[in-house]
Amino acid sequence: MGALLKRWRTLRGVSQLDLALTADVSARHLSFLETGRSKPSREMLLLLGSALDLPLREQNSLLQAGGFSAVYRETALEDPQMGGIRHALELILRQHEPFAAVAVDRHWDVVMVNAPYAKLLGGLLEPSKAPAPLMLIPPPRLNALRLLFDPQGFRPHLANWSAIAKDILSRLQREALSSTDQVSSSLLEELLGAPGVPADWREPSLEKPPSLVLPFEIRLGECSARFFTTLTTLGAPQDVTLQELRIESFHPADAETERMIRGAAKQSAPSE
Repeated sequence: MGALLKRWRTLRGVSQLDLALTADVSARHLSFLETGRSKPSREMLLLLGSALDLPLREQNSLLQAGGFSAVYRETALEDPQMGGIRHALELILRQHEPFAAVAVDRHWDVVMVNAPYAKLLGGLLEPSKAPAPLMLIPPPRLNALRLLFDPQGFRPHLANWSAIAKDILSRLQREALSSTDQVSSSLLEELLGAPGVPADWREPSLEKPPSLVLPFEIRLGECSARFFTTLTTLGAPQDVTLQELRIESFHPADAETERMIRGAAKQSAPSE
């Protein structure tokens, strides 16, 4: 427990004194916890986990390392208890149409898509492998980042793929520096080794912050469209699965793209 606590404090760039002040405990007691000279209570570990802004999954790990049971549940999306959440995802994704949107888990595995995103996937994959819109996708799931880096995926359809890929790798590298998730680290290594990824991209650009808005320039036949994306998370979740869900929404970056997409959606809509 002490080693894990120290590791997270170091990853967060927080001194013992600063953490002690934030958690309102003595620096001496915190030092004793990290060295194993004192045994923490469950409440103390929850307090320190909150002060370090640890994800719910990592707070559970800290508790278990201290000899306590996990506090936060991790409920599979397929579970009947998650019926309300699945319905909420459907509503959110449908509301964003005619623009594409996708729900992913913490490793960027695709769990649900709306109709425009499903149409994009349908143009890349065999029809039998394309997911149905607004339906929970069963494992094994497609990975959105692997699709982005795959020469047979989104990559050849993005006019500015290099800029997008480099920006995403920079974001993943920053996340890896403040995480202990081995699966995410393995995914990062896999993407860094993908065809066409320059060797110098392995060095994270920590001094330069990620782009505030990075357009996706998508080729649509002889036309092109420009989008930017936003990531939405659920507020104040009490379940590990819910905290790790992210919804990526594509927004038109210019008026011409918006007119193009809305016009195409209107033409393809069934007549009453």
